[in-house]
Amino acid sequence: MRHKKFSACAMAAVAALTLSACSSGDDDSSGSEGGETLTVGIKFDQPGLGLQKGSEYSGFDVDVAYYVADKLGYSEDQVEFVQSVTAQRETMLENGQVDMVVATYTMNEAREEQIDFAGPYLVAGQGLLVKEDDDSITGPDSLDGKNLCSVSGAVPAQRIKDEYSTGVQLYEASTYSECVELLGNGTIDAVTTDDSILAGYADAPEYEGKFKLVGEAFSEEPYGIGLPNGSDQCEPANDALNEMIEDGSWDKFLEENLGDAYTPDPATNPPEVGGSCS
Repeated sequence: MRHKKFSACAMAAVAALTLSACSSGDDDSSGSEGGETLTVGIKFDQPGLGLQKGSEYSGFDVDVAYYVADKLGYSEDQVEFVQSVTAQRETMLENGQVDMVVATYTMNEAREEQIDFAGPYLVAGQGLLVKEDDDSITGPDSLDGKNLCSVSGAVPAQRIKDEYSTGVQLYEASTYSECVELLGNGTIDAVTTDDSILAGYADAPEYEGKFKLVGEAFSEEPYGIGLPNGSDQCEPANDALNEMIEDGSWDKFLEENLGDAYTPDPATNPPEVGGSCS
């Protein structure tokens, strides 16, 4: 659509029409307000959760996003996915770059001061990923002197330093896929984030036999759908998530995307949807 509008403006310029004919006020570009597209921020590099390959998107978060979009009145071809890295999620919602974020987005009080959340739609837990042949790391309290990677804008690595292993050396990357590559080449000793994310990497074909999860999950990470503060889509999204759980779609999406690689804690899953709509 945007390419067609550009061509129209170029023709108008050649014909010496006024520039106002192509002003922003004349632009009815796609967006949720026009009912044409729903722009959703997801991760592009998390196997089993949010993964881009060419023009195709797959993962549990992707299926959740499509399901909720459908209940909000959008078909799959009206959903536009954009990359939403951890450190930019609130900013993208506040600036109107996306209509919602479905990107392993933990609901917490600090974030709820800036945005709204529908959910949770999954409760994960913090875990550790190490090389398959590394038996020196068994949990968060065995990381003194080790190099630990997480991403900018996330809290898992600092939690380990504050609560478990004060002597751990923290390394911040921009994405978890970068952390995993650093783990593979020996630059760092472990990666920490949600066990669901780590399980996806460990199970990915390109990493088969290279990595393993160690220890038990040591936090609760309720994943929510991030929405702009005051969004009128928040309560309908909560309703959609409840329906997704009740009609069996939640189990189906989990099995299709993570299968035997990940079993969420049955004490907290399927989760009780409540959200924090303002």
